[in-house]
Amino acid sequence: MNLSTSNIKILGTGSFKPDFVALNEDFSKTAGLETDDDWITSRTGIKQRMFNCGENATNYNMSSKAAERALKAAGISADDIDIIVASTATPDFFYPSLACLVQNAIGATNAFAIDVSAACTGFVNALDIVRNYLANGSAKKALIVSGEMLSYHTDFTDRATCVLFGDGAGAIVLEATDSPKLYAAHLGAIGEKFDEPALYCKVPYKCNSPFGAKGENFGAVNHVDYIQMDGRAVYKFASDIMPKTVKSVCEKAGLELSDIDLLIPHQANIRIIKTAMKNLDIPEDKVYVNIEKTGNISSACIPVCLDELYELGRIKAGMKICMVAFGAGLTYGAVIIEV
Repeated sequence: MNLSTSNIKILGTGSFKPDFVALNEDFSKTAGLETDDDWITSRTGIKQRMFNCGENATNYNMSSKAAERALKAAGISADDIDIIVASTATPDFFYPSLACLVQNAIGATNAFAIDVSAACTGFVNALDIVRNYLANGSAKKALIVSGEMLSYHTDFTDRATCVLFGDGAGAIVLEATDSPKLYAAHLGAIGEKFDEPALYCKVPYKCNSPFGAKGENFGAVNHVDYIQMDGRAVYKFASDIMPKTVKSVCEKAGLELSDIDLLIPHQANIRIIKTAMKNLDIPEDKVYVNIEKTGNISSACIPVCLDELYELGRIKAGMKICMVAFGAGLTYGAVIIEV
């Protein structure tokens, strides 16, 4: 098969956004943070973010609702789905997988289910995985769901990180078709040393066996299970890798940058997005940004943006959409798909 074509079609999208909204002003009232709306907005572009609080505040519940909305938009039932791929950096369990929990919740009895762990790049990776299953005939219809509960791993005493992240979920239903459409992907990773990651959330392992020192910490990095980030290192990596990755995927697709109708970047930080777009010389009206209202919701950012764009009527048949992301790992990737 030509690497720049694929027989896949988007049938529907869906998302779930929690009801609880935290405004920048709310952080300014938190003792010890010493921040305000101007400080947060000027550095991040974020005005608010949503937290999944209260009864049944789980990742799988958000993800299942996003999946059900995508299925409704696609006009198909859950038992039509052959494969579910879920991306998350914040699962409810080590196991079972988020995909299996969603499968049960929506009643997708005919699907097999797997999770992808690539941090904020997870959705892009999941899309390329699903594309391969659909293209080789292993599946006819697929569901991708990306759900994140970052608030549960956020240190709300750390001004540098607590204002960045939110919760939410996005989903997309795709099917194999007989009509070839433009498709290309460029995925990569720059693996980090165990004790020197730029962005991480450590599993708080402690020795629990009779063969070691009871309660002894495992590993060399911070064991608090909060998001830890070297902001300067992440900014440097992201602002460099995003334009490079977009250019690489355009080359694979045989396109010029000007051929892209719509670019959806990972919604991490408005400064990163603007720097990357300046390097690409892409007009602002071709770039979709919603970070002001959602904050950074990791792998859920791009599918949530997709759902918003479909609701706004901004996506038309034949458009070439580029989605680009970066994340902990360090991971990065971009996909171009013709809708």
